[in-house]
Amino acid sequence: MLKKDGEIEWVTWGKRNEEDALAFPNGGWARLDSIKEGKWQRYQPRPVLLPIQSFMEKDAEKVSHWFNLQPGQLVQGLLTVNNAQPRVYVVTTDTPDEYNFIHDRWPRIIERSES
Repeated sequence: MLKKDGEIEWVTWGKRNEEDALAFPNGGWARLDSIKEGKWQRYQPRPVLLPIQSFMEKDAEKVSHWFNLQPGQLVQGLLTVNNAQPRVYVVTTDTPDEYNFIHDRWPRIIERSES
């Protein structure tokens, strides 16, 4: 995740199914509407920015589709903490119409001005 001072801090992404002992939601995504509804509140959520260059989504046939971010674009993340352990989840929204054939969720892309 991108820190306020511009440094990058590495945080574990989401929770895998085999990590039974950890009290985090399974997966690596957090729908924006579920965040707004308060479903993540017990994890002390905090919005963060993820400085990625591209991301991949798989369609129903498991075909990978890669998407490049443009300069100034970042993906919104959600930093959670449970028992002093941080995890980051990718915040998702509805998929743009032209990519509905791929998946029903899409990373929330934030435009960041270089001021």
